[in-house]
Amino acid sequence: MKKTIFIFAAGLLLIAACSQQPNNLIVMTHDSFAISEAIITAFEEENNIKVVFLPSGDAGSILNRAILSKNAPVADILYGIDNTYLSRAIDENLFEVYNAPLLAEIPDEYKLDSKNTAIPIDYGDVCINYQKRFFRENNLDLPTSLKDLTDPKYANLLVVENPATSSPGLAFLLATIAEFGEDGYLEYWNDLKENGIVVVNDWETAYYTNFSGSAGKGAQPMVVSYGTSPAAEVIFSEEELVESPTASLVEKNMCFRQIEFAGILKGTKNRILAEKFIDLMLSAEFQEDIPLNMFVFPANRNAVIPQEFLDNIQLPEVPAVLETDKIAEMRETWIGSWRELMLQ
Repeated sequence: MKKTIFIFAAGLLLIAACSQQPNNLIVMTHDSFAISEAIITAFEEENNIKVVFLPSGDAGSILNRAILSKNAPVADILYGIDNTYLSRAIDENLFEVYNAPLLAEIPDEYKLDSKNTAIPIDYGDVCINYQKRFFRENNLDLPTSLKDLTDPKYANLLVVENPATSSPGLAFLLATIAEFGEDGYLEYWNDLKENGIVVVNDWETAYYTNFSGSAGKGAQPMVVSYGTSPAAEVIFSEEELVESPTASLVEKNMCFRQIEFAGILKGTKNRILAEKFIDLMLSAEFQEDIPLNMFVFPANRNAVIPQEFLDNIQLPEVPAVLETDKIAEMRETWIGSWRELMLQ
């Protein structure tokens, strides 16, 4: 009898111990996701939860993975889908509605999903970065328009990403469509091709292999990147810099504004905790941590942006804009026509 009582008691203790073990909240992200460990640890301790991040490529890659697994989702939350792919995520019915209280602190211009299934988290501008030293040493004027890039004096100086495989590559393609229209963008790209534009598959290759940048190792002194990349050059530099060795071209329609979203994936078994994590992402603490980790701007209008982030960036006064519905309707056609022209 005593043995039976002991086994029963031990069993209760085991069940109690198991019930105290944290569950996993899985967040699928793009590969550039980063946030301070202390913020995540505090959330885990407060909710007795383990947050597991699932890096899945860039915006296009994470969207494809979410679509392929939507009948048996591999995550509870998806973060990193942007406005160039948002319509496809909505059409695929990937997310659950969540009317997050802190959406009241997000400007309406970033709320592109009226049903609040996709929650705006941050934004940034895809721009052309250039190496200052190259233009200074070669006494070369900076381009002041997209059209200028077809001038022979800029031949072989620009590297861009394939819009079929890269989020910034797609954003830059959309900027050219906004500038030259559906009837003129392919002619423009043909001019770029004749002027020696270099196309690579992804941002990492473009920025760290082809771009001359601060290290001066690549062959191209201009690259499609982000308007905030010059700030990263300063903050991550091994030596103290007075100013960034790079800057951005931000004249009219030379940049395209990306807005990044998070959503609770349909089928999650952690709905309440997923809501809490979305609330965390919209909170001032999380939002103010975004600039120096992911080098984009917080969507929350009340978030304070670090001055060291602002000191080394240029903001476009007139970024290129295309209607979300138009992107949804024509994205694949535009990409297909671009590939036929540029990759044949």
